[in-house]
Amino acid sequence: MSAPLPPALAPGATIGILGGGQLGRMLSQAASRLGFNVVILDPEENSPAGRVSQGQIVAAYDNPTALGVLGQTSQAVTFEFENVPASSVAKLAESGALVAPGPRALAVAQDRVEEKTFLNGVGATTVDFVPVDGLDDLLAGLERLGTPALLKTRRDGYDGKGQVWVRSAREAADAWNAIGERPAILEARAAFTRELSVIAARGRDGQIAVYPLGENIHKGGVLKTTLAPAAVDAKTEKRAKAIAKAILNGLDYVGVLGVELFDLGDGRLLVNEIAPRVHNTGHWTQDGCVCDQFEQHIRAIAGWPLGPTTAHFRVEMTNLLGDEVDQWTRLAAKPDMRLHLYGKAEARPGRKMAHVNRVKAL
Repeated sequence: MSAPLPPALAPGATIGILGGGQLGRMLSQAASRLGFNVVILDPEENSPAGRVSQGQIVAAYDNPTALGVLGQTSQAVTFEFENVPASSVAKLAESGALVAPGPRALAVAQDRVEEKTFLNGVGATTVDFVPVDGLDDLLAGLERLGTPALLKTRRDGYDGKGQVWVRSAREAADAWNAIGERPAILEARAAFTRELSVIAARGRDGQIAVYPLGENIHKGGVLKTTLAPAAVDAKTEKRAKAIAKAILNGLDYVGVLGVELFDLGDGRLLVNEIAPRVHNTGHWTQDGCVCDQFEQHIRAIAGWPLGPTTAHFRVEMTNLLGDEVDQWTRLAAKPDMRLHLYGKAEARPGRKMAHVNRVKAL
């Protein structure tokens, strides 16, 4: 007999968030709308999320004292990005804190070999891949997978960082050096026609809610635009949702999950990667759905019923990178646009500073 579910958090409870960036900020704002208090743990003083929350603990993510305070202060704890140490999440859970998503989801997503092994195990097919621990492994992998192939560090790396294309065996040594000779994964090339993504949520009771798919356009390895709901046929939509559900159930997941998919154009979908958190490709839901991904995540971890995922507008979400944020006055004047600024002080090149949702009728 399964253990009874903990009671849903009542308004006035405190939610702890590991991470003080833009995702933590928007999670905090959503939690506030639902009547919760939020405490942020982030090493950066005066973080974007900390400035809109009840409080912030300024400390490293693996600081045991800070983790203890966060666990004692919060009735539920979550995180805004997957590079938070899995050991920190495990320590919070071991101390009795209600942590969601759990440490297993984080550990799987932090290691690309573990991630792809798990995904294929639940029927969410990926490209073929080979673990790489040295130059000999890389050469053998190129022999097996063919070229070009994509070499990625097993851990860390985002927005195109920590990866390099290898177009022939002659490039192997340079590629291995380019990623710092770190444990890696070699992935076969996927001949896809476009990238799709699906944002899905699972509640404490196992209830699942899935948003319509988005179509993603990248620039320089960084997401630039998401168009949602994507123009897909019913078969593709059904398959994508089945993949998301298999992943959520396979991880016994609680919260919102992002799944990036390669559309091969022949009815097949391959999973590129998963993100155990709210996701950039789900920002369109803020202005396209009654319940956006941030509120959905808070609902899930708090034990509330999940909200509706039906799109009531078509949305073109565009990331504003670096000094593109200086266009805020022009963008704010457009009646079909909603501007979401992240409160970051320095507009470095390529840094995500804001996004804008252009709203259209379905």
